[in-house]
This record gives sequence, C-alpha cells and structure tokens, in this order.
Amino acid sequence: MSGGLLTETQIRRVVEMALEEDAPFGDLTSAVFVPEDAVATADLMARESGVLAGADVVVATFAAVDPRVQVQLDLADRDRFGPGDRIARIEGPARAVLRGERVALNLVQRMSGVATLTAAYVAAVEGTRARIVDTRKTTPGLRALERHAVRCGGGRNHRYSLSDAVMAKDNHLALLDDVTAAIRSAREQLPHTTHLEVEVDRLDQVEAVLAGGVDTIMLDNFSLDDLRAGVELVAGRAIVEASGGVTLDTVGKIAATGVDVISVGALTHSARALDLGLDMVISSAGVPGPGRQTTR
Repeated sequence: MSGGLLTETQIRRVVEMALEEDAPFGDLTSAVFVPEDAVATADLMARESGVLAGADVVVATFAAVDPRVQVQLDLADRDRFGPGDRIARIEGPARAVLRGERVALNLVQRMSGVATLTAAYVAAVEGTRARIVDTRKTTPGLRALERHAVRCGGGRNHRYSLSDAVMAKDNHLALLDDVTAAIRSAREQLPHTTHLEVEVDRLDQVEAVLAGGVDTIMLDNFSLDDLRAGVELVAGRAIVEASGGVTLDTVGKIAATGVDVISVGALTHSARALDLGLDMVISSAGVPGPGRQTTR
C-alpha cells in the first residue's frame, strides 16, 4: 500500500492546467467590470460541516494567478469545520482574486468532500483492525490530490499506479492455466521490495493463491460469512483485503469479519463536493505589496 506526500510539483501541475482551462484568454468579465487597481478581500467560508483537504492548493492557486495575493489560512488540512467557519481570508488585486476563485473552490470542495467521506468510513470501522484504503478509481489528473484528501480523512492509500505494485485481478487470472505456478514465476521476476497481491472471488481459490506466495489476498465481493471463512483459511499467511460493493452501511460489518484492509472505490469516485464559498468582504482602489501565506 503506497503512501507519499502531496508535492508542490503535483499541485502546480494541476493548478496550472485548471487555470488554463478556466480562462485560456483571460477573464473577460473582470476585464470590463473590475477596475485594474481595485483591491478585494474575500473569505473562504464553510456552509456545512466537514474535514478540510486542499489548503495548500488554495494558496498555490492564487499564487499562480498573482503573487501579490495574500492567503491567510485559519484552518489546516485534517481540521474539522462547521457551517459558518472561516477557512481562509484572501486579499489582493480584485481581478486576481476573482480569476482564481472558481479553480480554488473546485479543488478544495472536491478534496474536502473526499476527506469528509473518508472520515465517515474510518469512524465506521473504529475498534476493529481494518484499515480503510482508496483505489485507482480516481478523477483523471487529480489522483495525487484525491489520495492526499483520503489521508486527510484518516484513510490510507493503496498502490498509486500500475507501476508500483503487482495486483493480479480476475481478468489476469482468466488468462492463466496454473495460478500457483504463475504467482511463483512472478515472484522470481520481481525485486524483493515489490508487493504482490492477487484477487479471488471464491473460497476455493484461496489455497492455490497462497501456495504461490502472495503478500496480500483480496477477497472480492464475498459475503460476510465467506469473509469470515476466508480470514480463517488464510490464517495470517497473507494480508487479507476485502473489496467490492462496500458502503457506509456495510463497512462496519465487513470490518468485524477480521479482515486487515477494506478498499473503497467510493471514497474518490462517489464523494460529493462540499459546500464552500468565497464571500467578498471589501473592495477598494490600490494594490497591496507582495503576497504571503500565514496559518493560525
């Protein structure tokens, strides 16, 4: 299960792409309605409860638009907030504030939605051994941000991509005549540091997979009874991951079967963007000096 920090390079790549998409030839509305020397102060406000993810992304967005924009963060990633809480104050040239508004909101709303949903899943398995992890079912281009958001919500990350771990699923196994031999052959080809995981969808597949020497065995779309039987059958010989159709209503029961990991695609493919808004506080003539980032 891969970890990793969200880097400035990853943030910058997404922000630049989003800003280019949103205003490829500039902001026509601000150009004709907002004086060039106008200064604005706006508050990033929460309109519902949640867990924050994406504070650095907000800062990076406005910095990319105009380095004179100042962002004062009142909350940090992983902090919880409620309706009416101020997350940040943004001050700077009014055109720049308006130029970065929608991109900053889109990203922080999306990330905070993922973090908030993840936190709910983590709370649902509290007291069990199970870890909640994400999957590769991420928004194209936003994987690094969404995986960071999962961590902000208390979850863990699965493999980042097809390149950093071996994970043989049903479509791979369907092409094999001898699963055990294929796993052993794969193990011989891999560096000793590479994690090897194999998915099964029936209990009678477990022994053949374990005989090959896997690190993790995924029990896909198993009933609760079969999950318990699978955990007992594996008996500590590999990490046991449960996957498939996991919901907030079922995750606690799945965790109680004794599995080690529960992978949840819904953390990223079904998270709702949280309701956050950028409320204009004041505007005036004049432009402030170089921008800064401050935290509480």
